[in-house]
Amino acid sequence: MNIVVCAKQVVDVSEMKVDSSTKKPILQGIPQKISDIDKNAIEEAIKIKEKHDGKITVVTVGPNDAKERIKELLAMGADEGVLIPYSEKYDYHVVSSLLAGAIKKIGEYDIVLCGEASIDLFSGQIGPRLAGLLNIPQITYAQSVNAEGVKVVAERNMGDKMVTTESSYPVLITVTKEINEPRLPSLMQILGAANKPINEWSANSLVQDKLEPVIEIVELKGVPMERKNIVYQDDLDESIEKLVDSLAKEGVLGG
Repeated sequence: MNIVVCAKQVVDVSEMKVDSSTKKPILQGIPQKISDIDKNAIEEAIKIKEKHDGKITVVTVGPNDAKERIKELLAMGADEGVLIPYSEKYDYHVVSSLLAGAIKKIGEYDIVLCGEASIDLFSGQIGPRLAGLLNIPQITYAQSVNAEGVKVVAERNMGDKMVTTESSYPVLITVTKEINEPRLPSLMQILGAANKPINEWSANSLVQDKLEPVIEIVELKGVPMERKNIVYQDDLDESIEKLVDSLAKEGVLGG
């Protein structure tokens, strides 16, 4: 079973702060990491490999320092990494095109695994876009995956219901955070990851035409979280009545 996992290096959003004067997020100096749900995708790939044997290749689009993040996934159990260095402006169109080019260059694959979304933008676009470019079926929001000999069966979380979907190979699957608990590599696995290959493939070697973003981010601002600090000190029943009335006026409760 040959598996490709698409992973993204992101800022650690738990460390991000918002400038109180401009309301813009402060991104300088924030630690980088692999997007959390992409680690769930790696863990699921490892489980499939443990059952069927095969090879796991991690593909990342990003700056050169993303190699350090790829090493973390190699330590978990991936066999090989591919970094596509890209310093120009990019969007979902650019990234999905580069990933598709890399996967086509890899050649033989049975499953492409992605997180349902990245924790920084959470658009959920890369998986479906990639499946379209590769012209293969897709199973999104998988909460469990059972890879069998001739097909894969997945339980999809559709919010108010679970849907069982099956597909032949090759197939692209996006997984949710609930699908598993990513393993922590041992010291020996971390040291061993240094001997696993990380290939660098230029954008020019993967796509013929120059890629231009089709989406422009005009502005990025944090959501203000100012508290009103209203304290009700009246009789309990009266305080509850005032609270409910205030929440209704603010639109939190229906009329």
